[in-house]
Amino acid sequence: MDKLAEIMAHKRREIAPLMRSVTEAELVRAGTARPKPPSFAGALRRADGQLAVIAEIKRRSPSAGEIKTGASSVGQARRYQAAGAEALSVLTDLQYFGGMLDDLRAVIAGFRTASPFPDVGGTHPLPCLRKDFMVHPIQVLQAREAGASAILLIVRALADEDLKVLHTAAAAAGLDAMFEIHDESELERALRHDAQLIGVNNRDLTVFKTDLAISERLIPLLPREVVAVSESGIFNGADAARARSAGAHAILVGEALMKAPDPAKLIAEFRAAR
Repeated sequence: MDKLAEIMAHKRREIAPLMRSVTEAELVRAGTARPKPPSFAGALRRADGQLAVIAEIKRRSPSAGEIKTGASSVGQARRYQAAGAEALSVLTDLQYFGGMLDDLRAVIAGFRTASPFPDVGGTHPLPCLRKDFMVHPIQVLQAREAGASAILLIVRALADEDLKVLHTAAAAAGLDAMFEIHDESELERALRHDAQLIGVNNRDLTVFKTDLAISERLIPLLPREVVAVSESGIFNGADAARARSAGAHAILVGEALMKAPDPAKLIAEFRAAR
């Protein structure tokens, strides 16, 4: 069975009670009425040319099963900030990934307090991606109200009109949109929608098979101005080196960092990759 189709069908049923008309004016108000979040895409282009790391908060997944049951989103964010991650990805899907919108809210609230993580020093917030299966502008509004810096748009899962509506909603709310692709046809579609941030998912979401060769094939095809992210299947320095050699500006890592006894050591290994 197509797992992505199953997940998207569930997501539409899940948010059906919340669906209502969301106007551009409402999105603009949400984007200006709250503190402006740090730029997600901007955080991924390091001046020194090293790989940026998007550290993901993910308790479980359909492919890996239970990863870190009961993990505290704020506690994990504290570890990732101390480890030097440039950005966070926060899963907010409960059914398949064990996340909630409250996880995102809690992480952002922690960054906004006077001294959120005193044990590591500093109060600078990390930009956060709301990682979920977006199907309606109400989810974009939720993301901005929670304090996210970006949303995810899975090209394979959305019709062109849906991509247009969601991308427009994100722009109105002041959010970056990361277009996620897995093949050349999806890349072409993302570029037609003027994607400036593209994540190449090495995992085929229909069957959940992972292959880093996907990034090696697709990232060199991206225009130079597009921020390129390699997602999934990155566990060590050798994997990171493959993504970097392909031209990735950043890698998105969930399972390996969630399980790592020392995330800082693993992130240093990623950065040392050549």
